[in-house]
This record gives sequence, structure tokens and C-alpha cells, in this order.
Amino acid sequence: MKGIVFTEFLEMVETSFGLETVDFIITKSKLKSQGAYTAVGVYDFFEMQQLIIHLSEKTNISKEDLIYTYGCYFFNTLVRIHPDIFKHYSSPFAMLASVEDHIHVQVKKLYPGADLPTFEVIEFKDDYLEMIYHSNNAMYMFAKALMDKTFEYYDQDSNITYIKLKKDGTKVKFLIS
Repeated sequence: MKGIVFTEFLEMVETSFGLETVDFIITKSKLKSQGAYTAVGVYDFFEMQQLIIHLSEKTNISKEDLIYTYGCYFFNTLVRIHPDIFKHYSSPFAMLASVEDHIHVQVKKLYPGADLPTFEVIEFKDDYLEMIYHSNNAMYMFAKALMDKTFEYYDQDSNITYIKLKKDGTKVKFLIS
């Protein structure tokens, strides 16, 4: 997993919960990196899992809610780093439908070795999108947050529901209207 995901996560934790909480989750976790991340580095997803688990313990917020909150936070990072990406799409539906074949292709050029989820578009219409998310990291709530924020960015209402196709969240169907 790319380091920017870790650096932004720790920044969100510090902003939302304070530096003491950052220290707590790093100290409590078994991290090969010892919590020292660079945006361009690559780190084991196990470390992110540990940080999220311990943040959940410390804050009494569910892991899913924390992952969703982080997805919302990270969306702002994407807008800041890649502001022109939204100009390529006429709607949030068009943007989300192109994640796999366009956006992720560009991400892999910028960040070789990035461990990205896959999105298989099942059905795409002007006002409806059905897609399958697949990732061994089971960060589907992160994906849902990015979807919600995409609609917000385009100033459009949405209804995004999901069905776990695998109980562990590694395969999820999103229904977007």
C-alpha cells in the first residue's frame, strides 16, 4: 500500500483526535515500519489494519465508520493533488464508471506497484451504475466514501447502497442511483 495512504491517515487522526491518539495507535500496533511513513514509500496493508483496529479501540468508533471517515478525508487529498481529474468527466456516474479503465491506469503510472481494488462495471446508464468492488484489503467503506464525495463534488444527490458478496467485504456490489 502506498505511503500517502498512511501519511494522510495519520494526519487525519492527528487533526480529528490529537497527537496523543496518533502516538497511542502507533505504539499499540506491531509495525515493521515503526510508524515512520513517507508518501512515496510502500508498506504492508497489515500495518493499516493495526492502526485502524487500535484507533477503533481508542475512540469507540467502529472500524467501518473510521474507514468511511478516512475515505471522505482522503477524497480532499485527491482533489488537492489531482484537481484536473474531474474536468474529464461530465457527471459523477461517468467518473465512477471509468475508475478501473482510466483513473486506476493513471494512478498506476504515477504510483507503480500501487495495490488498488478492482471495479467491474455491470450496468451503466446516465443515472444508474452497478459495479463490483474487489480487494483483498476489504476497504469497501473507503470506496463508498469516495463515491459519496464524488457526487457531492458534482453537486448531485445520490443513493448508494451495497451488498456484500463475500462476508469479509473483499467483494461488494455497489448500486448507485
